[in-house]
Amino acid sequence: MARAARSLGFLLAAACIVAAQPVQAQSVAGLKAFVADGDAIPSPLADVPGDAARGRAIVVNRQLGLCLLCHSGPFAQEPSQGTLAPSLAGAGSRWSEGQLRLRIADARRVNPLTIMPSTYRVDGLTRVGAAWRGQPILTGQQIEDVVAFLRTLRD
Repeated sequence: MARAARSLGFLLAAACIVAAQPVQAQSVAGLKAFVADGDAIPSPLADVPGDAARGRAIVVNRQLGLCLLCHSGPFAQEPSQGTLAPSLAGAGSRWSEGQLRLRIADARRVNPLTIMPSTYRVDGLTRVGAAWRGQPILTGQQIEDVVAFLRTLRD
């Protein structure tokens, strides 16, 4: 048991060290390259500022964002919200704009063991259906819209 705990601790420490270093993502398949600095992406992934109304529509859309499969939040009209991931309620108070951006775009840079899918990657992924290979789950603009919406969710 102690050995497993030490191993997990080592993995988490290694993940934090890797995440603390700025990392340049390559521009692949038309995706805007970005620099992850620590646990955030400081610069927007689109040229147009995010729109909170569009972001909310993405979050609750069960065919596009798929967020509510794992997350819950202040969406009383949405049935069957997830319980596998943190609630989105208060997300705007817990994380900065850049931190939200990285967690949505590629959460594995923050926690390599997360079940959160990388929504802005097309390389290094496994078990991707043929129809979706080479395409990100969300565009840079859609990520900016979701970030704008999540920033409105404050305690």
